[in-house]
Amino acid sequence: MTPLMHAAYKGKVEMCKLLLQHGADVNCNEHEHGYTALMFACLSGKKEIVWMMLEAGADTDVLNSVGRTAAQMAAFVGQHDCVTVINNFFPREKLDYYSKPQGLSKEPKLPVKLAGPLHKIITTTNLHPVKIIFLIKENPLLLEPEALKKCSAVLDLICEKCMKQRDMNEVLAMKMHYISCIFQKCSSSLQENTLDALIKSLLKGRDGDCFPVFQEKFIRESIRKFPYCEATLLQQLVRSIAPVDIVRSITCKCSG
Repeated sequence: MTPLMHAAYKGKVEMCKLLLQHGADVNCNEHEHGYTALMFACLSGKKEIVWMMLEAGADTDVLNSVGRTAAQMAAFVGQHDCVTVINNFFPREKLDYYSKPQGLSKEPKLPVKLAGPLHKIITTTNLHPVKIIFLIKENPLLLEPEALKKCSAVLDLICEKCMKQRDMNEVLAMKMHYISCIFQKCSSSLQENTLDALIKSLLKGRDGDCFPVFQEKFIRESIRKFPYCEATLLQQLVRSIAPVDIVRSITCKCSG
C-alpha cells in the first residue's frame, strides 16, 4: 500500500491533501488486490476524500482483482453516499472545453466566468428543483436570462455527448437534461417575474393535503422532454410514473 492508500483508508483528509499536493499517484494500484486510493477512500466512507481523489484525476473505471470498480465496492460495503459522489462527479476540464472557442467559432459556447458556477451546480447530489434554483440565486452571474440560456445549451450538448459516446452514460445524460430544463424555466421566469415566484410555485401545496402538484408536473414534463426515446433509463422512469395519476394518488392519500 502507498502512503496515499493508507491515508485514504484511515480517513485522514489533511494527509491525503498533503500527499496529493506533493505528487502522489492517485491511480496507482500496486496492491495485492489491485485496489486504488479511490477504492480505499470509498471503504473509509469519507465523502470529502472521495471527492478529493476524483478532483485529482482518479479513474473511476479501474477494476480490482475481483472485477469491481470503486463505486461497486462502495455499494457492496454500504457506503452509498460515496457511490452518489462518484456517480455525480463531472470533471471541470470537460466543462472548460466549452469555455474555449472550438473550430471556426470565434466565441466559446460558455463564457469563462460561468464555468465555475455551472460546475458547482452540475456536480451537486441534491437534485430537488428548488435546491438547484437556490444554487442559481447564490451566484449573481447566473441571474441573467441570457446566461441561463447559454448554460442550458451547454448542458444539452453534454447530454448529447453522454448518449452518443462509446460508453453511454444515461444517468449523467438524464441529469444534464433535467438541470437544463430547470435553467430554461429560470430563464423564462426571470423575464416575466422573479425566481422567488418560481420557488413559491414549486413549493405551494394543493389544498387538502399540501401535495406540490406544480413541482410534480414540472419534473414529469422534464422527463418527458428527454430527447433519446430509446434510452433504457427513460423507459424505466416512464413505466414507473405513467400509471400513477397525480389526482388519484392524492385522493388515495386523503382517503387513507
